[in-house]
Amino acid sequence: MYSRSVSILMILSPRDINRVIEMAWEDRTSFDTIKLQFGLVEKEVITIMRREMKPGSFRLWRKRVQGRGTKHNKLRGFVEGRHKCSRQRTITNNKISKR
Repeated sequence: MYSRSVSILMILSPRDINRVIEMAWEDRTSFDTIKLQFGLVEKEVITIMRREMKPGSFRLWRKRVQGRGTKHNKLRGFVEGRHKCSRQRTITNNKISKR
């Protein structure tokens, strides 16, 4: 696994690595989505995050991500799209509803 991770990191451009980090940092973007877009499994994403982030930032991210249902499609409470709060108002005609 280690050699595959190293070879994939050499193939990815700095822009792609930044995008992977951005997607991994977002709570709502699942590892399955990252795999679909970049072909990276969860362990490879963790390797990138460990390599590119400061140690403290990496630890905070790992603590936040471990066990989070939204990072895995099978654990999500919704099938597709974004979760929408039942109290969230709808936006009509591109104008934000006033309270």
